[in-house]
Amino acid sequence: MAIGKYEPEVLEGKWQKAWEESRCFEVEAEPGKDKYYVLEMFPYPSGKIHMGHVRNYSIGDVVARFKSMRGFNVLHPMGWDAFGLPAENAAIKNDSHPAVWTYQNISEMGEQIKRLGYSYDWRREVATCRPEYYKWEQLFFLKFLEKGIVYRKNSPVNWCPDCNTVLANEQVEEGLCWRCDSEVEQKDMEQWFLRITDYADELLADLDTLEGGWPERVLTMQRNWIGKSYGAELTFKFKGSDETVTVFTTRPDTLFGATFMSLAAEHPLVDTIIEGYEKADEVREFCANVRNMDRIKRGADDLEKEGIFTGAYVVNPVTGAEMPVYVANFVLMGYGTGAVMAVPAHDQRDYEFATKYDLPMQVVINPPDLHKDGEVLRLEDMTEAYTAPGMLVNSGQFDGMDNESAKKAVVEHLDKSGLGEMAVNYRLRDWNVSRQRFWGAPIPVMYCESCGVVPVPEDQLPVQLPENAQVRKDGRSPLPLMDEFVNTTCPKCGGPARRETDTLDTFFESSWYFLRYCDARNADAPWDREKLDYWMQVDQYIGGIEHAILHLLYARFFTKLLRDLGYATTGEPFANLLTQGMVLKDGAKMSKSKGNVVGPGEMIAKYGADATRLFILFAAPPAKELEWSDRGIEGAFRFVNRLWRLVEDLEAVLSPVDPCSCTNPESEAAKSLRRKEHDTVRRVTRDIENEFQFNTAIAAVMELVNELYGCKDELRESEPEALSSAVATALTLLSPVTPHVCEELWSATGHEKMLVAQSWPEYDEAALVKDEVTVVIQVNGKVRGKINVPNNAPKDETEKTAMEQENVAKHLEGKTVRKVIVIPNKLVNIVVG
Repeated sequence: MAIGKYEPEVLEGKWQKAWEESRCFEVEAEPGKDKYYVLEMFPYPSGKIHMGHVRNYSIGDVVARFKSMRGFNVLHPMGWDAFGLPAENAAIKNDSHPAVWTYQNISEMGEQIKRLGYSYDWRREVATCRPEYYKWEQLFFLKFLEKGIVYRKNSPVNWCPDCNTVLANEQVEEGLCWRCDSEVEQKDMEQWFLRITDYADELLADLDTLEGGWPERVLTMQRNWIGKSYGAELTFKFKGSDETVTVFTTRPDTLFGATFMSLAAEHPLVDTIIEGYEKADEVREFCANVRNMDRIKRGADDLEKEGIFTGAYVVNPVTGAEMPVYVANFVLMGYGTGAVMAVPAHDQRDYEFATKYDLPMQVVINPPDLHKDGEVLRLEDMTEAYTAPGMLVNSGQFDGMDNESAKKAVVEHLDKSGLGEMAVNYRLRDWNVSRQRFWGAPIPVMYCESCGVVPVPEDQLPVQLPENAQVRKDGRSPLPLMDEFVNTTCPKCGGPARRETDTLDTFFESSWYFLRYCDARNADAPWDREKLDYWMQVDQYIGGIEHAILHLLYARFFTKLLRDLGYATTGEPFANLLTQGMVLKDGAKMSKSKGNVVGPGEMIAKYGADATRLFILFAAPPAKELEWSDRGIEGAFRFVNRLWRLVEDLEAVLSPVDPCSCTNPESEAAKSLRRKEHDTVRRVTRDIENEFQFNTAIAAVMELVNELYGCKDELRESEPEALSSAVATALTLLSPVTPHVCEELWSATGHEKMLVAQSWPEYDEAALVKDEVTVVIQVNGKVRGKINVPNNAPKDETEKTAMEQENVAKHLEGKTVRKVIVIPNKLVNIVVG
């Protein structure tokens, strides 16, 4: 057929329809066949995709198409993270219902994504807001409750006054709500929690198994968030009381230097120890103010240290000294026990606090250089805490020990008297999964006056969210006011009961969606285990670095939970992780507020999906930030047209052959083209397979196209088979990046089978070897000529040919040849005197 004008919109629609009708991206589990599960983090349905989406999904699509052409059974699904605050807040703002808003946006975004020609198995599409999806997470919740993994307690929580809901610690960023940027307050509320801390050790240890597959930066972020630390728990008695307080410390070697105690404002002992104290009201007011501070700011090193004396004292168990007890703004209940033995001479925060409130200090760790000279660090010489290693001083029987050895010795001493023991602590806190908002999966429990908390029977799942509810402008959930939802019957006693009106945190849904994709239409179970075991793990997961803690940590935890309940085999969901860089415009992240958003819709309309995909993949390596450039996408469009014109020009002489099918080129031009063709296959395969360096892979294909332009007129009549082979190779290699135009040109050259079903080409090492090589000739280190010799020619033949060159001979006249150095295929250096 004649290749006409390049019209992206026409041919893209044509091939998207052809792929859909052929069902070429639909796959099933095939035990015995190598599988590859590639997945991009699914979007929440905002209504419009942006260039960040395009980059993420284009990366995944190249990987999926490449692996499929390499012979793998490739699972590549797509779905919607559809519950939660973003959708609900947007619906309220636009005077709509969250369900109406969400399903409309899913439809619109689905069409936008399909316009880019991604190779998704759309049969597996899920939306987390659909009852057939959240039915199963309600079942998981009940199983977790049965096993004691889910529990309910009254706890200080992060409260967003604008979103009218609690937030997990991970959802508070510098004191602000992660979604609306409102200042977060602290409240005491009864909430549902998951015991993620029970899995802290395994979550930490298994990060080692992800080394090499996950970015080191992400592994470090997770290790820091889990925050395992070794130390000791020590007990201090209150003066004049039977009360005691336990502290966790990583520095038991400094116990002799503890001179006061700091408590968190939330510590339960505060109310007890200030009873009867004349300034108790001032302490309560201080505690109330501190409790409303952001926890991250409270833990920051640059926080201005503030505190208030409680009127109470504890007794240092080794010195017998009375230590005043303060409430301090930098002490958190979320770490250790919420009580800190303050050692101001050897802890900078304590030093700043003691300096501000004129509290005593005691040096107990001596710098090694002073100790060697028989001197001791003096308080009057200090301008900051001494925190480096050293030798113990002013520490009774432990004097002279190095501080590392003293850590164990001090704890062993306290253990004998029942005042201390070795301990491990974590920064990680249990996961608060309750949300006081409407648009989420209902928590499947009820409350009965006779029976207490009662799980909803499994045969009554799903507990459906009443989508006829009228959402409130202030964001508060309408569920507590809906008698038809709240009032129910207790399945145990038959009496009246009330349903839980909190909904699950949206991260609950996104912590297992990748498992559901393996058997997404199963109505009888979350999935068939054989199908799950075939597809899992996800071989390549792709998404933003912003999910390094929240989503990825929860997904890892959830997978381990489901493994332990017998629903899965693997304990780690994602074998490999790629965190793609942000798309920037004018140096800033694209956002509506900055007015710098470039919509993919207008780019596709102007340049086509292929050029849009080509630019987003060519402009920068995947892990790097990408600066949007109008000139860049115009350049991508020009290259697509250049490829089109090449095939159009050669249409009459091209035949439907496989890539790398030219085996016996005759002319030097054809040999050179074949060598370039095979080298391009080598480079592209390596760059995609190893590091996903799509930009260099694309550059290699561009070089092959340039080579074709350079030799097409010479080979058009004499060796068209060389051109046919190289064009077939170029189209095949480029097809994962620009699939529509490559399919069209592949078809135009006479191929009956679609390119999407074509195998990836293999290069021949022998084809990369040149028949002749150029050797440089030097005389006393200066270049005097070049010669072409057979590849790997013997040294003596190379030397003889070099000596016979006219210009070389001229520089040898009247001189004695002292030595000839021959480096095969590269250099002949003649040393003369």
